[in-house]
Amino acid sequence: MVKKCKISGNFTITFIKPFIPINCMTDLVACLSTGKGTWTGVLKLISKLEFDNIFLVANQWSKENLKIKKQNIHFIIINSEDNTSKIRDSITSQLEGKIKGFDVAVNLDSGTGKEHTAIITALIKLGFALRFVVAEGDEIEEVSTNVSYGGEE
Repeated sequence: MVKKCKISGNFTITFIKPFIPINCMTDLVACLSTGKGTWTGVLKLISKLEFDNIFLVANQWSKENLKIKKQNIHFIIINSEDNTSKIRDSITSQLEGKIKGFDVAVNLDSGTGKEHTAIITALIKLGFALRFVVAEGDEIEEVSTNVSYGGEE
């Protein structure tokens, strides 16, 4: 699998999977749940990297209280009180056909174990390769491959 990544201006680098840097990822799926301080990592990812689409798995309260407004943010609304399979099915139906690539960046810094299980199983059910990413200080790290990209460009 070959992927081209436009770095700046007319400069493009071609990568052969699995050597695709984080800043070439097209879509992010992140859990944005309730809990003091749990949004920090998610908000850093959203602000530091450009994703084609950002899908935030959240409840209605989180959607109403998120202050960042970007055109490419899409909410996948769940009821956290539902059982795991119902949450998974809700995520699956709301995401189906919306992610165009073969892999997706995933962040689970916020949320509960039940929400995390539902997100992971929904993405696997949809057939995506998962690339887990976190914001650590000024760096964004892809923890699923233990490769980090940080600092300035």
